[in-house]
Amino acid sequence: MRKEVKEKPKYAVVAAVQLPNVSDVEFEASLAELRDLAKTLGYTTTATFTQKRTSFDTTAYLGTGKREEIRAFVDSEPAPGAFEKTLHAAADPDAGRIDVIFVDHEISPSQARKLENEVGCEVMDRTMVILEIFHRNARSRAARAQVEIARLGYMAPRLREAAKLAGPQGRQRSGTGGRGAGESHTELDKRKIRDRIAELQLEIAAMDVERETQRARRQERQGLANVALVGYTNAGKSTLMRALTGSDVLVENKLFATLDTTVRTLHPESQPRVLVSDTVGFIKNLPHGLVASFKSTLEEALDASLLLHVIDASDPGFERQLEVTDEVLGEIGAQDVPRIRVFNKIDHVGDAAAQAECEAALRAKYPDCIVMSARSNSDVAKLHKAIVAFFQRDRIEAEIFLPWSAQKVRNEIFANCEVLEERADSEGAFFRVRCERKTLAGLNDQLNQER
Repeated sequence: MRKEVKEKPKYAVVAAVQLPNVSDVEFEASLAELRDLAKTLGYTTTATFTQKRTSFDTTAYLGTGKREEIRAFVDSEPAPGAFEKTLHAAADPDAGRIDVIFVDHEISPSQARKLENEVGCEVMDRTMVILEIFHRNARSRAARAQVEIARLGYMAPRLREAAKLAGPQGRQRSGTGGRGAGESHTELDKRKIRDRIAELQLEIAAMDVERETQRARRQERQGLANVALVGYTNAGKSTLMRALTGSDVLVENKLFATLDTTVRTLHPESQPRVLVSDTVGFIKNLPHGLVASFKSTLEEALDASLLLHVIDASDPGFERQLEVTDEVLGEIGAQDVPRIRVFNKIDHVGDAAAQAECEAALRAKYPDCIVMSARSNSDVAKLHKAIVAFFQRDRIEAEIFLPWSAQKVRNEIFANCEVLEERADSEGAFFRVRCERKTLAGLNDQLNQER
């Protein structure tokens, strides 16, 4: 019988510099977020090292003393649960070893190289961590192409540091006597990266045109309204998506579990029929390159008639999350799309009294918000009703007379209107309907042509 090979535990430490303009609350929230990102990558964080400075150290991000402190920890302190290191060192000499240090900012290639040499383990800055998670989770062709562009853009300026490490023998590709007419490894690699990015951008442009055509045809054929779920990663958007649509979408307690846009029909179906789409979660300090590269995913928010801004009510830092989402929506030009603030996970706040107190405070500050749990059927029904009411706000009631000779228009009436009442006499059928003015005008035009 074949034995399952268990993945070896991976351990990490987190390090960050707190600048004077960053509050303690914001600093701690950012560190907690980085630890969650590390967990998503499969690492256990064993220690956090922080330092207050007026600016980052230009050579290695952290100051000399803090670098020495981390080096001492990496060299001498086994990770929790690494008692086996003492007993079975011969069998597994690396048990409990710190594999990587996660840095809570984007740092330069030279800073990363210097820090790595001094602390004695791999260094991953915040941007690299997010890129790696995106790389692992991208599924669709468009998402994979977008992630590759972002990764290549991140790698390009780091080639010079790699060339320094390679030494003189690895710098020259061809030619004689120094640089000569040859092309250096670095120059060649940069050119390859530029060519690959250009190729991927052309592929994405073609996919965007195809997606836009499909979207236009779908809307023209079915007259569907669009709702986009937006918000901070891990706020419960996928769980809410599943509850609103009855679909089997991925629900996982990890940051960025969902990267590809998922589109489903609101269930139970309404008039008008409503499409609900999930989008990639936002995060503090999301690299600008990723905001740009994921534009096609975020464009679901631009195309939507209504945004459901999902916020984790149980997170003490939800106000910061709310601000981050607003900022990113502004960056993609979606700041003017109507939205409903949905404070999710109220069931995680505490007991009934704590939940009631939290809900009252939220309603006082955000009067038009919805406070709910995506796991409560009654709460989901309440949100469903609010969504339908939004799309029916401009509808009017009218009566349509349909002669027996024009019954083929009947299907159009039921497809595009909410039929409130139907009665018939010897000449035809009468429908009392609720629909948009333009829909009513279109039906009347059809009936006039039939007569």
